[in-house]
Amino acid sequence: MARYNADIVGHEGTTDVITLSWFDDPEGLFPGDPELLLIVNPDAAAREGNEREDSSYSYEIALYIVHGMLHAAGEDDLEELPRLSMRAAEKRVMGELAKEFSFKTLFPESK
Repeated sequence: MARYNADIVGHEGTTDVITLSWFDDPEGLFPGDPELLLIVNPDAAAREGNEREDSSYSYEIALYIVHGMLHAAGEDDLEELPRLSMRAAEKRVMGELAKEFSFKTLFPESK
């Protein structure tokens, strides 16, 4: 993930999710190509899910997908005020998803 982060985003170190979005330039795509690609880090999800009392592997995977989709929708977390807005949006979306889905069923932890 650190290599992807460096090669694609130009950032040093690892990350939880990388978002690649072509929503603003769909003409650059071939028919059938996705307009959104998320690269999710399952190692980060396992680590964070184990370290945080209020989390789990499955919750972290779902959170990373939500986080990546919020980036694709224009949310940013590089500065404090936009980051607070993004965290509030994550909490709101995760709460709604939790009403409809079992994250542990969707993203079971591999043994």
